[in-house]
This record gives sequence, structure tokens and C-alpha cells, in this order.
Amino acid sequence: MSDQFDAIVVGAGQSGPFLAARLAAAGKTVALIEREHLGGTCVNDGCTPTKTLVASARAAWAARHAGDFGVIVKGPVTVDMKAVKARKDAVVGASVRSLTEWIGGIEAIDYIEGEGSFVSPTAVKVGSRTVTAPQIFINTGATASVPDWPGLRSVPFLTNTSMMNLDTLPSHLVIVGASYIGLEFAQMYARFGAKVTVIERGTRPASREDEDISAWIRQILEAEGVTFLFDTTVESVARAGGGVLLSLKTGERRASVEGSHLLVALGRTPNTAALNLEAAGVKTDKRGYIPTDEHLRTNVPGIWAMGDVNGRGAFTHTSYNDFEVVADNVIDGGKRSVANRVPVYGLFIDPPLGRIGMSETEVRQSGKKALMATRPMDRVSRAKERGETQGMMKVLVDAETKLILGAAILGINGDEVVHNLLQLMVAGTPYTTMMETMHIHPTVSELLPTLLADLKPLD
Repeated sequence: MSDQFDAIVVGAGQSGPFLAARLAAAGKTVALIEREHLGGTCVNDGCTPTKTLVASARAAWAARHAGDFGVIVKGPVTVDMKAVKARKDAVVGASVRSLTEWIGGIEAIDYIEGEGSFVSPTAVKVGSRTVTAPQIFINTGATASVPDWPGLRSVPFLTNTSMMNLDTLPSHLVIVGASYIGLEFAQMYARFGAKVTVIERGTRPASREDEDISAWIRQILEAEGVTFLFDTTVESVARAGGGVLLSLKTGERRASVEGSHLLVALGRTPNTAALNLEAAGVKTDKRGYIPTDEHLRTNVPGIWAMGDVNGRGAFTHTSYNDFEVVADNVIDGGKRSVANRVPVYGLFIDPPLGRIGMSETEVRQSGKKALMATRPMDRVSRAKERGETQGMMKVLVDAETKLILGAAILGINGDEVVHNLLQLMVAGTPYTTMMETMHIHPTVSELLPTLLADLKPLD
């Protein structure tokens, strides 16, 4: 193919390949540049592999609790980590192969492996090759943030990416960071049979959630043997035999913890450093993210930024939605935007958390007149029948418009059930419609009308 294209897509995460395919279907020639692997974080070291590991961890949990259901499993339950990893690798491999075959079969796409960097607003260099196009779409994603603790670079620490190569069971896994990635790994490895300690500089896990939700998350994980150290910072790291020794500070007190493995789970850093954005005139913020308008256009005409790299979301679903918005604008002549996109995400511990819209804290800060209702999961028939009664439901409603402002469902099927409320939000439908709708018994969703019937003014 010629080095002159109609469009260039830099990065093949959850936006890039799909946009490249849509552009090709519209008769455009496309250069798709990727430095590592198709599918980005989600397919290779994010959603797909971690949720596959979560499934294996749940199977171990179910086997250990079989007696609670009258099912006898003889002997201690053990986990073959090599088999767990092999299953994960097979699922990931199938996804990558499918994506590779799909992209490889589209004649109008030139898939170029290598690191892309701008040389002008319309040109990108990859190795010894320079490709040009009037439209360029950035989808380079983000990677695990690594702190500058003294000694860290001298020990074999892990990130969410390198954890995917682990095929042995840590005797003691120390995780620094009690946000979503850290919490998911904490529970799964506790279920695999490892001792797990989580260090967090804040006062509670998942600190962006309301305090009652955080308290439940802590209770769920502590019940499975996870130890938390809150209000604690890491001062230095050193080798200790075959493991690591972390020097800690809690207030004015100093302590240490020794582990066989260390996982650093302290957020993500956008992959913009190697793009040479200055050559294109593309601006970044102080954290390295590329600001965009509501149609995902950067400050340079003809250049868009999609996915994690634009700082508008750190999820597969936000990245894919970015693709849909850009495709609608660029290909279909539409006007879709991210301006009114409802925040929605999940925490995939077991039971999972499904979150939409505003939290209670955010509603209080907004000053809106609101109603709120909560319900413990031990009052849900499906939860009791399954023996999984941990967690709670919470919903917030605008007192004047009767529209849903936000919800959190931490409990069995919470990540699925919350979508019922999401659809009401997006449709602009008052909550009373759900209260008047008959639901199937026994399900978790059937308790939503009952939950809404308990709405009371927010104090």
C-alpha cells in the first residue's frame, strides 16, 4: 500500500480497530498502527484475562462452600495455578486471534506494527516508514503507574500486566492500592489460597464510592481473609530473601511488611510520552492526557483522541462508546457527543458492584432536592436462596422531576441489575414507571420497585 492514506489510527485498543473497520467499510484507506498487540488492555491484560481469573477464583470458592448447600466435596480444595493461567491464556488467545483475523481480512487496512510518533499534524513515523493522512485518530490507551519509591526498581514488583504471567501461587501477596484493580486481585488471590495484604494511603477501599459501599467492600474482602492497612504509605522497598520487604509509615508510626510478591496497583498513566505530540501541536494536560471537546476532537483540526488516553473514562465501555461517537460524527455526519454520557462502571469483586450516575456524596454536594432509598441484600429472596446476602442497594432520585440521579448495587448480579435503572436514566423516564411494572419472581431486579417505594428525602 501507499504511505498516503485517508486516515491513520494510532493504537489498537477498544476504539481503534473498530473505527478502522468502519472507515474501511466507508471506502477509506486506513493505516492502523500498534506497538504491541491488538485489543489493547481489555483483551490482553485487563477485562478478558482478569474476569477469566475471577471465574476460576469463584469456582474455588464454590467448591470450598459446597457443604453449605449439602454437596460433599472430599478432601481439601486446591488450585492448580498453571492450569488457571492456561485457561486464561486460551481465552485471551482466542480473542486476539479472532481480532487479528478480522482486521487482517480487511483489504483497505494496512496494519503496521511499531511505535508511532508524530512528525507533523498529518504525518506519523513508524520505524523507517512515514505515513500521512488528513485525519488521525489516537487510541494509545494507558499503562500502570509506577511510583518512585526508593528501591522499587531493584525488586521484582508486579503490575496488572505482569500479573498475567504469574503461574504460581504467592505465599503472601502484598498489594499497594485499594482501588478497583487492587481489590479484584486481592479477592481472587485470597480465593486461590494466598495470604493477601492490601496497603492503602487513604482511610477506606474504593474511596470514590460512598462510605457505606466502601464499608461493605471491606467487610466482604476481610471475610475472605484479606488484611487491609489503611492510612499507610510506602517509604521504601527492598529485597528480602526471594521476596520483598516494604517499609511503611502510618501516621508517626513506622512498620514493615514482608511478602513473597508485590503488586503495585496505583492507577494508570496515559500512553502519550512517545507520541511526540509537540510535532503535531496537540496539547496535553499536566497528567499527560489529551483534552478533547465533546465530539472527541483535540485542539488540532483533523486529530481525535479516543479511549483512556483522553481522560474521559478508563473503561472498555467508555472507549468503545468513544468509537461510536467518532464514527457517527466523522462517517455518518451525525452529532453524537459524550456531553451527556451517564457515568457507569463496575467493580468485579464477588459479589460485584454496579454503579451509575451520581453517588450520594455527589448528590449532597450538588444541592439538589433528592430522595434516597437503601436496602440490604439479605432482604432479597434470590440472594438468600443462593446464600450470598452480602451487600446493599442504593438509589437516588430527583425529588422534583422524579428522575433517577444515580444508583449503586453491591450484591449478587449487581453489575447486571443496575442496567435496569440506567435505562430509565437515559430515557428520561420517571422512577414511578418502574414501580408500576410487574417483575419476575424470584430475581434481584424484582426488588427495584420495592426499593423505590422506600424513597425518603435526603437529610
